[in-house]
Amino acid sequence: MNSHPERYGDAPPTPPAPLPATLPVTDRTRHRRLREQGSLDRADLEAVLDAGFVCHLGVVVDGHPMVVPTVYGRDDTNLYLHGSVASRSLAADPGAPVCVTVTHVDGLVLARSVFEHGVSYRSAMIHGVPRVVTDPEEKLRGLRLLTEHATPGQWEYARSPSRKELAATTLLALSLAEASVKTAAGPPDDGTGPDAELGIWAGNLPLTATWGAPVPDPLLPAGIAPPRHIAERTGIRQG
Repeated sequence: MNSHPERYGDAPPTPPAPLPATLPVTDRTRHRRLREQGSLDRADLEAVLDAGFVCHLGVVVDGHPMVVPTVYGRDDTNLYLHGSVASRSLAADPGAPVCVTVTHVDGLVLARSVFEHGVSYRSAMIHGVPRVVTDPEEKLRGLRLLTEHATPGQWEYARSPSRKELAATTLLALSLAEASVKTAAGPPDDGTGPDAELGIWAGNLPLTATWGAPVPDPLLPAGIAPPRHIAERTGIRQG
């Protein structure tokens, strides 16, 4: 196993100033519909991001829209994501804006009428112009954040990227400065209306995802057990 690389470049760039605790309202983040489901609390944004590890990156490639699913990690100011597909469009138009979304489905809201049906969810949208991370130190740190976000403890356990692997990897950084958050929860809205007399069951159908037992690689030699940080995730709720 290769040793973990320490430093691949000069001193890391100066960290950006902390973002305000309240999300700014812009034309792209303004809650125009169902405003009561929106939040301007940055802590709510971080909670949505921390609950998952897959996002969808909306870009325009050669004049056509494309939505790319990918994994991500974050620090206090940036979202780091694997952007190999998007990077081709960024190379042609480095100033192109993108939109990243993260959504968690917590269940279905089953009402008495089809019109009142809904979804319990938590979602976030981040807008901005991403940059391709070229600083070797930041790139390594961003990949560590991404890896640890999906599987805490895995960065120290597995072999770190080699110089060649880092050169072949594209990492995007998107500021968390412009974002919006929405959540929906609660019972159906028709419990006090005329449809309440229909005698139809109504309520919530929760959806819960949990991590299952680790499945070893078929080529794994006998006697190599999952490390604690993986084995202990069995049965833990995801999201």
